[in-house]
Amino acid sequence: MPTYHYRCKSCGNELEVFQKMSDNALTTCPKCEKETFERVISAEGGFVLKGSGFYATDYNKGGKAPAPSEPSPCSSGTCPSGSCPMSGK
Repeated sequence: MPTYHYRCKSCGNELEVFQKMSDNALTTCPKCEKETFERVISAEGGFVLKGSGFYATDYNKGGKAPAPSEPSPCSSGTCPSGSCPMSGK
């Protein structure tokens, strides 16, 4: 359920309410009980993807991929196959 932000034009009371999208908007202020309560549209709801399931380059401002942080198994000389195709050994 979305969270809606309401503000009273009369007393300035502000309230966040969890409502279904199909519910009617609240019109009566719970503090002053006047019919001046209205839903406020705000730009606070930014959408950012964070976590290990996303690529580090998704929000990279330079557009370049960052350098790998861990060396590959071949660079340490411990290739799983025994012969390293990277070093020719």
